[in-house]
Amino acid sequence: MKGKISVCTIENLAELQRISIETFTDTFASENAPVDLQEYLSEAYGLEKLRNEILNFESRFFFIYLSEELAGYLKLNTGTAQTEMSDRNGLEVERIYIRNEFKRHGLGRQLLEYGFELANKEKRDNIWLGVWERNTSALQFYRTFGFEKVGTHSFIVGNDQQTDLIMMKELL
Repeated sequence: MKGKISVCTIENLAELQRISIETFTDTFASENAPVDLQEYLSEAYGLEKLRNEILNFESRFFFIYLSEELAGYLKLNTGTAQTEMSDRNGLEVERIYIRNEFKRHGLGRQLLEYGFELANKEKRDNIWLGVWERNTSALQFYRTFGFEKVGTHSFIVGNDQQTDLIMMKELL
């Protein structure tokens, strides 16, 4: 079943915060200390931070709906909004999150393919992302699309410094 993708705007701020906290918690709570997780959620998904991200013209959020229910979202960055490699003509996939009850419906694939479409339309050189080195299912998912490891960076959850693999797919 195909989901419906729509642009997330400032009017969707509260909804974006809810789904961000829900999906990050569902995905990573079992691997992180509760105090570290809570600190990260407060920092990364505070309303003011999300508001600034939505209003940044170099960041874009997209919701995906299945049967009229919000199932997940995608965050893309270009230019200086990219967390790494901002000197390149790339498109960063900063977040793809799907709510638990909507996983295994191909929605993550649909969002990533949407990112590819935008990157190609905008004539980007590459599409890239960071993924936690211990998230084996996500690593496999991205490898099936041709992403390859090109580096690493630190990802801080509370007081826990973790390692993300930087993965890239050249487009041109």
